[in-house]
Amino acid sequence: MEQRVYYGEITPQDIAEALRIRFDRGGYRVYQIGDGPKIALQITTREDSRSGGQTAIGVTLERIAKGVIVQVGKQAIWDVAASLGVTVLSLLRNPWRLLERIDDLAQDIESLQLTQEIWETIEATAHFHRASEQISQALSRLVCEYCRTPNPPENTHCVACGAPLPATFSPP
Repeated sequence: MEQRVYYGEITPQDIAEALRIRFDRGGYRVYQIGDGPKIALQITTREDSRSGGQTAIGVTLERIAKGVIVQVGKQAIWDVAASLGVTVLSLLRNPWRLLERIDDLAQDIESLQLTQEIWETIEATAHFHRASEQISQALSRLVCEYCRTPNPPENTHCVACGAPLPATFSPP
């Protein structure tokens, strides 16, 4: 699971809406659970799809004080891999069968790029809302590796457990 944090005037609803607009059409379907500060989405191929293998991927969106935490899960690709295997075997038997399997092949290739397309949609939405993965120095925090407590950047030890914090880089 990959996680990114976007800081700025962006909400989970903004990202969820952009993902629904982008993927709830054609060969994909978007299911949403929750609303408000925490949203879970599942982007999956349609059950009635006539080409390509089935795939699914989960996205969670959570509002934090100055932005949104986005987590994109691992993509389920076994059916896509199986569909690609059937296409390869068909081509080995008879190369002219490519014409019969061209829709399957195109859908499988598109499905393999799903995670990248999700991140591109999220990045474009963040850019539109002027949000970024960078946070201003005034709001930055060092997270303790032991207890996961955020600490002000000037601290050398964790305010919660007293563990030493990594040294911050200061320009010359």
